[in-house]
Amino acid sequence: SPCRSSMGCLAGLRVASLLLVAAWAALADEGMGKEEKPRDDPAVYENLDLDNYDLSLDNYGDMVDLSNYEELYDYSDLVPKIEVGTLAPPSKAQEAPPDPGTTAETLELQPLSPSGHSGPLEPVAAGGPLGCRHCLCLGTSAYCDDAGLERVPPLPPHTAYLYARFNRIAHLRAEDFAGLTQLKRIDLTSNSISRADADAFRLLPRLQELLLPGNRLTALPELPRSIVRLDARLNSIPSAGLRPDAFRDLTQLQFLHLSDNELDLVPAPLPQSLRSLHLQNNNIRSLQEDTFCDSWEHGHVRRALEDIRLDGNPINLSLFPNAYSCLPRLPTGRFH
Repeated sequence: SPCRSSMGCLAGLRVASLLLVAAWAALADEGMGKEEKPRDDPAVYENLDLDNYDLSLDNYGDMVDLSNYEELYDYSDLVPKIEVGTLAPPSKAQEAPPDPGTTAETLELQPLSPSGHSGPLEPVAAGGPLGCRHCLCLGTSAYCDDAGLERVPPLPPHTAYLYARFNRIAHLRAEDFAGLTQLKRIDLTSNSISRADADAFRLLPRLQELLLPGNRLTALPELPRSIVRLDARLNSIPSAGLRPDAFRDLTQLQFLHLSDNELDLVPAPLPQSLRSLHLQNNNIRSLQEDTFCDSWEHGHVRRALEDIRLDGNPINLSLFPNAYSCLPRLPTGRFH
């Protein structure tokens, strides 16, 4: 029927247009369902509202809950920084109180003195402090160099390495090393030692290195069979200052250095283990045929002993060829 007014006609046309658009959209959706899905077009996302995903440092904490991702860590357990020249921090084992059954030999060195001041480590035993007051004791080593000492100081019972060089020690007593059964090296270079008790070192079952150069010794005490290296250079030891057969039973001895003394004989017999013998700058004038070799076994070669120094002695080695015929190398010295 004809429109009754212009406004009514316009309203009718709008309704009809909407119906046509809806019908077309339905047909289009049905056709698209049968076709392959088109690839994503970047232009499709240009009009998306991304305001809710715009994260910044200001609102990051509001948008994301970080409480589930935090790793709890107690930084107080970290080892404190160690400055050069300071002692290492105590371990937890050292901080713990000692077990009632702990003996003096098993006690660890403490990083602080009983007064609380940092300084040389002092072991604590049931009978009180054991010393190490004049040394720096670290682990199993005691450093007592150039400390003005006039005798060997008291040391922790587990000391294995003693360095007491450049002091004024004059006498080595047997009690100086009593109970120090772990000692492996004693270095007393450049002291004023003129006397050593006969048992000063004999009762040290693990002693391997004994260094006594630059002293005033006129005799050597008895040595333990564990000794590997003996250095007594620059003393005043004559042949009479060595016990008879002093080195024969030292089956571990490899380095025997007695240069710059007052020896007039090579201290034979020498153990088969010996590798280096330094006797330069003494007063040795002659050799025996069995000084280095076995005079009864002519085919034997003493291969271990390949370093013999006899230079600086008033001996002509060419006069005693049978004395070193078993050696792999000729001794160093004068042959004319």
